[in-house]
Amino acid sequence: MAETELNVIIKAKELAEYTLRVTSNCNRYPKKYRFSLVDKMQNKSLEIYEYLHEANRTDLRAFGRERSELQTKAITHCDELLFYIELSMKLNIIDVKSMEYWSKMVTDIKHMAIAWRSKDKER
Repeated sequence: MAETELNVIIKAKELAEYTLRVTSNCNRYPKKYRFSLVDKMQNKSLEIYEYLHEANRTDLRAFGRERSELQTKAITHCDELLFYIELSMKLNIIDVKSMEYWSKMVTDIKHMAIAWRSKDKER
C-alpha cells in the first residue's frame, strides 16, 4: 500500500472488504436476497472504491469537472448503500448494532469524499 494513498480510499477498501464478507455469509443474508439486495450492496461498495480511486488518478487542473463528477458518484453510491443497509435491518437480516457499525463506515467515507470535493473546488 502506498504511503500517499488517501485515507478515504483506504477506508473505501475496508468498506468493500467488510461488505463482501457480511453479504457473502449465507447464514446472514439468505439466498432469496442474493440477486435483489446482496448484488447491489456488493456492487455499490466496490464502485465507491472505484470512483474514489479514479477521481484520485484524475488530474484536477486538466479534468476538474470529471474528477468532481467521480467524487459525486461515490457520494451518491454511499447514500444508496446506506439505504440498502437500513433496508437489511428493517427486513431483520442484520441487527441494529450491525447497521450502526456498517452505516458509520459508509457515512465516514461519504463525509470525507464531500470534504475532498469541497477542497478541490477551492483550489
